[in-house]
Amino acid sequence: MTSSSDKRRHERRPVELPITVSDAANRVVAIIQFSTADMSIGGAFVRSQLLFEIGEVLSLQFELPDGHVIKAGGKVVRVSRDTGDDVVPGMGVQFIDLSDADRDALQELVRAARADRARRP
Repeated sequence: MTSSSDKRRHERRPVELPITVSDAANRVVAIIQFSTADMSIGGAFVRSQLLFEIGEVLSLQFELPDGHVIKAGGKVVRVSRDTGDDVVPGMGVQFIDLSDADRDALQELVRAARADRARRP
């Protein structure tokens, strides 16, 4: 049996950042947090009680610790609802519109998180 992590194309690392998320039609705007796990240059898991539907296109904006502001388009590819069984509610969002500069900045963030984790006992 293959786990979903085996299917991922991009290395994922723990990152927690505030993020502004809105749907493509700007009907909803919410401030939510990236999960403390599961972020890559390909997408992120966004913790939230406010859930969009699979397939919805979102506008995302967040600031990296170095001050670089990322503006990206994303598509909801997975939804995790609170079932009371230690499930963190939120959405898996795939980045579908990301500039080369933003992709490079995210790659550096993932690299730094990997190096930081390797230094921990």
